[in-house]
Amino acid sequence: MDKFKLPSFTKPTHNIAPPDMSNVDQRPRHLHVTNCPNNTYALANVAAVSPKDFPNNIYVIVDNLFVFTTKHSNDIPPGSVGFNGNQRTWGGWSLNQEVQCRAFDMLKYSGKQSYLGSVDIEISFRSRGKAVTTPFDQDQLATHFIKNYESQIFSPTQYLIMEFKGHFFDLKVRNLQAIDLADIEPTNKVATGIEAKGILTKQTQLNFFKGRDGLVNLTSSNSLRPRSDAVIRADFKFEDLGVGGLDKEFTKIFRRAFASRIFPPSVIEKLGISHVKGLLLFGPPGTGKTLIARKIGNMLNAKEPKIVNGPEILSKYVGSSEENIRNLFKDAEAEYRAKGEDSSLHIIIFDELDSVFKQRGSRGDGTGVGDNVVNQLLAKMDGVDQLNNILVIGMTNRKDLIDNALLRPGRFEVQVEIHLPDEAGRLQIFEIQTRKMRENDMMDADVDLAELAALSKNFSGAEIEGLVKSASSFAINKTVNIGKGQTKLNQKDIAKLKVTRNDFLNALTEVTPAFGINEEDLKTCVEGGMILYSDRINAILKNGERYVRQVRQSEKSRLVSLLFHGPPGSGKTALAAAIALKSEFPFIRLISPNELTGMSESAKIAYIDNTFRDAYKSPLNILVIDSLETLVDWVPIGPRFSNNILQVLKVALKYKPPEGRRLLIMTTTSAYSVLKQMDILSCFDNEIAVPNMTNLDEFNNVMMDTGFLDDADRVRVINKLAETAPRMNIGIKKALTNIETARHDDDPINEIVELMTQAV
Repeated sequence: MDKFKLPSFTKPTHNIAPPDMSNVDQRPRHLHVTNCPNNTYALANVAAVSPKDFPNNIYVIVDNLFVFTTKHSNDIPPGSVGFNGNQRTWGGWSLNQEVQCRAFDMLKYSGKQSYLGSVDIEISFRSRGKAVTTPFDQDQLATHFIKNYESQIFSPTQYLIMEFKGHFFDLKVRNLQAIDLADIEPTNKVATGIEAKGILTKQTQLNFFKGRDGLVNLTSSNSLRPRSDAVIRADFKFEDLGVGGLDKEFTKIFRRAFASRIFPPSVIEKLGISHVKGLLLFGPPGTGKTLIARKIGNMLNAKEPKIVNGPEILSKYVGSSEENIRNLFKDAEAEYRAKGEDSSLHIIIFDELDSVFKQRGSRGDGTGVGDNVVNQLLAKMDGVDQLNNILVIGMTNRKDLIDNALLRPGRFEVQVEIHLPDEAGRLQIFEIQTRKMRENDMMDADVDLAELAALSKNFSGAEIEGLVKSASSFAINKTVNIGKGQTKLNQKDIAKLKVTRNDFLNALTEVTPAFGINEEDLKTCVEGGMILYSDRINAILKNGERYVRQVRQSEKSRLVSLLFHGPPGSGKTALAAAIALKSEFPFIRLISPNELTGMSESAKIAYIDNTFRDAYKSPLNILVIDSLETLVDWVPIGPRFSNNILQVLKVALKYKPPEGRRLLIMTTTSAYSVLKQMDILSCFDNEIAVPNMTNLDEFNNVMMDTGFLDDADRVRVINKLAETAPRMNIGIKKALTNIETARHDDDPINEIVELMTQAV
């Protein structure tokens, strides 16, 4: 059921009944803190008082927060109260400091008589120099604790001193579960705040855990006791990491990597499983992988993590790189030989994992050092001498570069993608990044974090942090006067400094996401805007919008690939770019021959591959691939095309994005028959033909849309063209060029007629 079972808890006997407070003076008194009279009082963890100040063996509350049991001492003068060092540390008191004390009634404080169902206690040697490896049985420690402190009141965060078998220990109450005997259904809630209080009884379950030093060797004959070296701190919360938008990922990480380490070793042994040894975090730069690594020590009761930047492992000396790997595991090996499954967890964190542990044989440097380093890590993680007390955490932006042997179960078997945050995740990150700003009233009331989260599509955590810094710089700049020869700060403005909504909107124009919309290239394709000169163009745009809706809404269409084909200059690229921009997808990219000009074949392949990989990182993505035949280096003579680039594109066009990601690919070509010969048409879900202008009415619509000539002159142009070029077949691009040329001629009417006649 829970940690404390009600049926086994009998009503308290007279020796643990709370003291009768009915005749005790409840008025507060001001006493001065002094030291305990002797070790007996110190080890009893009581408040030593004069008989003239308080009765013996009652509860007193100090500064309305800290509760102790009184014990008379003739060595304590009236007006003083004696505490041991740990009690003074807990209360934050110095000697001779004045504190407020008054009698404490549990019933009046909480409205019920709260007894302790269970208590979790951290135990450490009082002196590290006197630490021993002798095992201490938790059941014996619990019996000794109850014998010495039965009927005392305890609270989370409380510090105590205890002697056991000649050894002195510092104790800290980590958390507790308080119950009332009158409750039919006791609560399972575990309290970690100092305001929670309960009375210790014989039936209280005590769980001991290793303290921060991790030196106390705890054992237990009870297989159901929780591990004494629990990995997760009891007071740990995800928010403490300062990483937002990763709730699902954290759930998976702790389920796979840490859950088994919380259970008693005997239970895991019965399951016949071993702990996970490797955890790989991968994803785009700036999403929080390294931030998790830096802060992981805050959430774990483990040895201080060893954090290694990948390239630091490599050395110019023969064998030194491999030795560096071995040294990382040396402490874990020594402790595992000494303590076995009771060994503490040792964490090793590799940042930029792909820089060192690449596929073996891929470096081509002739030294073999890289391969040897990979082999050494493989042997240490899951070799002949297996360790069960290690967790290796790797961070990488390029999982595909890592040696495959490292990714199998037994090594980095838990692989979690730290993706770009969605809107809810971005809101969490904004709340984290602006917390101090809001707490100190430095953010204006007109700032809506939910609005900023909606506007910052495809921003990573690091980019949101940069956005907040940029907004702050705009706010700071308003208080600075930069004049000739001097810079002045307006003191009055500094006092009124606040970051406003406009500051954030200005920052959004300055800070752009690495995986966002490549608007400049796309807008260049539709520089003059879309000219709807024909019903066929309207139909193509509507079809494109339909495919956008399909990708956005359909549960089955993670990938839709379209081919826009038609004569050169018919407007294929402009149509694809217009559909992409109107979609408002968070990720839109254009792959065009302009960007690949001058690249080697291998560089082109890498560029195409990286662009497609980027397109899998956002929930909704569009790729516009312009002039496919040019990308594959097609020419009518000589070496016709690059087969390697063609095969890469064939695979990419048919590869479905990961679950939860959607991709619309719009490809253009002016050589449909060539693509047919290359056998690539089967890679497209649908083909959209984009024709030339074929009649004079369509050309008249183009002249009207561009504001070329007045109505009467356009009629003259159309009449003349009806005589010289009645059968028209010309691309929109050529028609627009001719119009611009004629616009600057002395006789634009005859010039446009002549140019269009020549084009036809």
